[in-house]
Amino acid sequence: MSVDSITDTLFPKGYTVLFGVDGKEVVTPRSEEHSSTIRSMQIDSLALGRHAKVTSDIYIDFPADENSAPDLAILREDARKKGKRYSFEDVLLISEVVSTSSARKDYDDCTATYGRYGIPIYLVVDPYAGEVVLHTEPTANGYSTALKRAYGTGKLPIPLADGRTFTLDLDELPRPEPETEAH
Repeated sequence: MSVDSITDTLFPKGYTVLFGVDGKEVVTPRSEEHSSTIRSMQIDSLALGRHAKVTSDIYIDFPADENSAPDLAILREDARKKGKRYSFEDVLLISEVVSTSSARKDYDDCTATYGRYGIPIYLVVDPYAGEVVLHTEPTANGYSTALKRAYGTGKLPIPLADGRTFTLDLDELPRPEPETEAH
């Protein structure tokens, strides 16, 4: 797809469009809860330092020409881009926020992929279930440890491999608003 065709295309409102190196286009719906949850995690990450390497929706290279643009990634402080991207080897934590269309991918596929590549911590944040699942101890098939915590249960300190701690405030994560009937 050329730059001109991208700039002249009207993409659907409420969706994020990602373009892969192989020319694939990924169109994903975004909700207010999704965006607000990522923003809440970004705010919590400020405690790691103003210049901490925290990314959102930025491609990270994995082996075998795989790549991922996680909702939130915390990288080692000494991480350096290799070409235009960071490597999976620089990642300390990845978090995906569940949307109604991505639950299976976030809970199953990403857990297997991130574990297989040794991502030390994978955090699934689910505004619809009102819970987070903290995966640690990566294995060839996923993770050997999973801790569930409900929204509204205080702060969840998550020790990172570099000695810092990312603390997620479970009391501040946004919940979906109940749907109202249109009149």
